Amino acid sequence: MFRSIAAVIVVFCLSLVLAPCRAAEPDYEFPAAAAEQRDGLERAMPVLAERVIAGHRDEDRPRYLATLFRLQLVAGRYADARSSIEQLRALSPLGGPAQQRANSAQYEIYALAREYQAREHADFEPAFAASFRAAFAAMDDRTAALSARGFASDQFDPAGQQRALDQALASQKGKPRIAASEALALLRTYLLAQVYRDFAAGAAPLLAEDDARRYLIERDILVAGADGAKICTAVVRPRGAATAKLPALLNFTIYADPGTLFAEARRSASNGYAAVAALTRGKGCSPDAPVPFEYDGRDAAAVIDWIAAQPWSDGRVGMFGGSYEGFTQWATARQRPKALKALMPSVTVAPGIDYPKEGGIFLGFPHYWPFYVTNNKTLDKAPLQDNARWYRMYRQWYVEGGAFRDRDRLDGTPNPIYRRWLDHPAYDGYWQGMIPYRNAFAAIDIPVLTTTGYFDGGQVGALHYLREHYRQRPRAEHYLLIGPYNHVTGQRGTVAFGNNVNGYTIDPVARIDIGQLRYQWFDYVFKGAPKPALLRDRINYEVMGADQWKHAPSLAAMGEQRLRLYFGAARDDATHRLQRERPARKRTFEHVVDLADRSDIDRAVVGGAVLDKAIDTADRVVLVSEPFETAVEFSGLFSGRLDLRINKRDMDVYIDLYELTPQGDYFQLSRYQSRLSYEGHPEQRRLLKPGRQERFDFRAQRLTSRQFQAGSRLVALIGPGKEASNQINYGSGKDVSDETVKDAGEPLRIEWSGQSYLEIPLAR
Repeated sequence: MFRSIAAVIVVFCLSLVLAPCRAAEPDYEFPAAAAEQRDGLERAMPVLAERVIAGHRDEDRPRYLATLFRLQLVAGRYADARSSIEQLRALSPLGGPAQQRANSAQYEIYALAREYQAREHADFEPAFAASFRAAFAAMDDRTAALSARGFASDQFDPAGQQRALDQALASQKGKPRIAASEALALLRTYLLAQVYRDFAAGAAPLLAEDDARRYLIERDILVAGADGAKICTAVVRPRGAATAKLPALLNFTIYADPGTLFAEARRSASNGYAAVAALTRGKGCSPDAPVPFEYDGRDAAAVIDWIAAQPWSDGRVGMFGGSYEGFTQWATARQRPKALKALMPSVTVAPGIDYPKEGGIFLGFPHYWPFYVTNNKTLDKAPLQDNARWYRMYRQWYVEGGAFRDRDRLDGTPNPIYRRWLDHPAYDGYWQGMIPYRNAFAAIDIPVLTTTGYFDGGQVGALHYLREHYRQRPRAEHYLLIGPYNHVTGQRGTVAFGNNVNGYTIDPVARIDIGQLRYQWFDYVFKGAPKPALLRDRINYEVMGADQWKHAPSLAAMGEQRLRLYFGAARDDATHRLQRERPARKRTFEHVVDLADRSDIDRAVVGGAVLDKAIDTADRVVLVSEPFETAVEFSGLFSGRLDLRINKRDMDVYIDLYELTPQGDYFQLSRYQSRLSYEGHPEQRRLLKPGRQERFDFRAQRLTSRQFQAGSRLVALIGPGKEASNQINYGSGKDVSDETVKDAGEPLRIEWSGQSYLEIPLAR
């Protein structure tokens, strides 16, 4: 019954991509008893690494080397590890020369330190310091900024790495041998724990020393906000341009993580900008109370006015960042500060549109986000990571069937911010005042580059801003770049986060560095550089399965051919047909869902990966098309018509689309959700009349681009919402946040007309 409730914590990390064995899996002698003490472990692990190296094979050369150099480090073969790193860099052009040099710099310096230690008979600390200083002295600012991320121990949690190692060793207790895959995982965990344990004491002061010689750094500046509130601000400028007037890049955010913020500012300064990081009022050094969303636009505009008045400013400011930071850009653009000249919002939240509700349906996971960002002056990760706590709350609420509004009482911690959101179920003035609304988009005349991903939860918000900007200002210079990315890679790219998205290995052409694109974009706007090569038209998208970037002047032009598929008759396997022929006008079929039933509380949920062997069809109508005779390209936003009759005053509709391949795999394509009483008019609820035939024309808010195989089918799942995390609309007509299971009454009966259809955008 429960879908994943774990929040995505945006943490920069360098994963150890250790490849699985290709042939029958061997195993190795590993005397676990000898590894129970630290000195025994330090003797046993190099021996195990040597044994694994001897059997290590992988046809993928970069992956082979990425595994090999890490094994060589554990084995103590430091010169060999450095050689493998250099070979890997030569095969990894992603991100350009600076990123290539920075890739695995922390491991290279670790190897140099160990070699120095052995050669000079020195302790590790002075050996590490000497190796670090020598390596960073040879780097330019851009390379050093990228390399510095690998030493940010606050991002890696050495204590957490040690706990992971202890757990891995515990699972091996009492076993004289270890399987190859388990050996690779153990060696990976051991290396991380060892490296970051050894870095923990010395890395921070060495980084600070290197930063001080490169940059002018000012922290904890209090800037006056729109109504006298204090905004905590920091500035990082290149020391080599101390007297120059520079364009500034501003990152305005509620995520008060000093390490991440400084890393972004360092990177902007290394690219020749005055880097400014500013926090939502109440965060960092601000004495005020933190309030998400409500004041950020005005406060950020005040910070931009302050930047323009500084002696180091040339009077031009660009903004960048993802998720909440994408929202702050649009909130600021609504205020139209004179010095704001460009935006680069990524995976962008649109309050009231896609967060904390989407299609008028309040989502469950935002319940604990206010605690994460408002419990203290930085970030409180404990509520965000406490999955057991939220599982208990969701489960109790679902079983008892109480009001959605009262879930914080089950948790035992009042949640006034979330309750304030629930007080605004329509897209009313509360939400409209946070970001540009209707004709306010017409006044936004600065260049914008939006990035997002097909699997990004923030895609709905990102496309909302894009479409509204085009609608109100048709000639806006606004570009979209979208590919097979999630909420993290849609703002960072794949350079540090790997090429697999929830079970799907993305095409090689989609493996890009969006961080590098950021500075190409701002160099185009502020420095007269060429426009980034990927931005060949307004809409720039990767066709999954075709390994190809395409470019179009509009969203509609992605797939100009519309394939209409009607809801057809039942098939022998209890699914229904998606058919090209229009059925007889009177053909209908009934779908019944008991919204009060709780017998499904512990059912196993299948599927969930982007590429999976199964999908979850509970409480859904399953519609399946005939096989496509040839390969076709699904590109754009799907749409359709829902022609139905229900016995309630309201209903929530969820639609999920999949490609079913000839091999029997399901590939996630797109999804749509909407509360029917808000469909087409989010500002005002219009209840349905039970028993009356209703017709709703809709357009999905998430786009995709996928090359279907010949022989693939389109599968659609359609039904109401009934799960323990999101709101459940019982259809009484009351505010859904106040409904309880007692309002469910008789089961929901949906009479689907054969006049209902989906329209699929196909490229010509």
